[in-house]
Amino acid sequence: MPRDQIADKAEKMPVRNRHMSNAAMITDLASLGLKFTECAIIVVLGVLLVAWLGDDFGPSMVDDHYRLTGFAALLYLTLASAVGAYDVEALFVTRRRIRLLLRTWGITALFLVMLGFVLKASAQISREWALIWFFSCAVGLWLARIAFTAIFNRSRATGVFDVRTAVFGGGEQAARLLNYLRGNRDLTLSIVGRYDDRDDERDARLGKSKGGLTALLNAIRRSEVDQVIVALPWASESRVQDVVQQLALTPVRIRLAPDLVGFAFMDKPFALLGNLPVLTLFDRPISGLDQSLKWVEDQVLGWALVILLSPLLLAIAIAIKLDSRGPVLFKQSREGFNDRQFQIWKFRSMYVEECEDADIRQAVAQDPRVTRVGAFLRRTSLDELPQLFNVTAGEMSLVGPRPHAPSTRAGPRLFRDVVSSYAARHRVKPGLTGWAQVNGWRGPTDTDDKLIKRLEHDLYYIENWSIGFDIVILFRTLLTPITARNAL
Repeated sequence: MPRDQIADKAEKMPVRNRHMSNAAMITDLASLGLKFTECAIIVVLGVLLVAWLGDDFGPSMVDDHYRLTGFAALLYLTLASAVGAYDVEALFVTRRRIRLLLRTWGITALFLVMLGFVLKASAQISREWALIWFFSCAVGLWLARIAFTAIFNRSRATGVFDVRTAVFGGGEQAARLLNYLRGNRDLTLSIVGRYDDRDDERDARLGKSKGGLTALLNAIRRSEVDQVIVALPWASESRVQDVVQQLALTPVRIRLAPDLVGFAFMDKPFALLGNLPVLTLFDRPISGLDQSLKWVEDQVLGWALVILLSPLLLAIAIAIKLDSRGPVLFKQSREGFNDRQFQIWKFRSMYVEECEDADIRQAVAQDPRVTRVGAFLRRTSLDELPQLFNVTAGEMSLVGPRPHAPSTRAGPRLFRDVVSSYAARHRVKPGLTGWAQVNGWRGPTDTDDKLIKRLEHDLYYIENWSIGFDIVILFRTLLTPITARNAL
């Protein structure tokens, strides 16, 4: 619809009372009350502590402490508002928002310390007062948020925060949207009805519509609707634009529901490419600063272990040489990061004529291919130690999913044929040890269940990586040779 036609239509529309809905007004008042309370906590605690500890303060120091508390309250309010600590959802969620709250207060305190250092004004502030004030404010903000959240949650049960919401659309997309809205208790809205010009009464999930677009516009003019969610297929671009253009002439919030594929990824975050919103389905794991930290971890600990374990490596090499003929080391092809193949190093644990690089068969209990020394090495996982050189070469990490050969099978089927998401474990570098291994999922994967359990642990590690998590796994790996029962 051209702009001039929209303007003409807007002028002909009856003027309605554009007052704020009760839910929106109550929400704004609740947010304002919370802001005032938290600012008051920061200021009042600062003033009380000055009265308690300020006997030795000069007049100028007292004024400096008062100015600091006022500036800190305003800075905290600005930062907390910027990170969404006062959004509608924040009023009803306790644990996650309290963490955000305390983190914001910590950033505020850190900024004040840096500012005092730069301005050379820290000498005017009592360190004893500052420490007590910082921690008492943290406790006060925590208790206030818990109290307010409890009050808001109790009030929400009465519906005072609910935004009156109409859904426009039909078919599978509207059915999924209605099912989500009705099943999500964290949402502060009430569904006043569904409207659609092309009503399909055959779908029991939808129920009968309350009319078409004209009926919806009339309901809006009667101040019965605060928000409209348009649930139309995105492929019907002209229809979506026509509906939105007519709704845009009314003073309500208008939102566009995701297309059908969006419901499959509703837990994924949005990002902006310029002004274009895009859905982040999967982020690159262990990237940016985390990738650099993990590289430093691998290089520092990897070389330290090579040096520290060099006597043990030499002793194992001598034992292998005395036990059977052939080379000390053995290499095989493995699938690594981004499905790229590389050569993995191991101490040779089988007779030289039994060593395989293609169509590899996993070792089993009492495998005749394994030498006497090799059986001990496999049982204690010492045959894996040469992979430290793969780590220092950047082909592997100390911790990560264990690398498998492309031809490895679970029973009669290749690993990637058992689980469609098997390749997802290659989103990071393979590891010398891993979360699956320290939880007992090591050794032969001769059944589908064993492979699935190993994959579940690998994916959990990828999604939850941290330096601390790696340290826990490395520590547990030290105990694995003693407690392991699945290694062969």
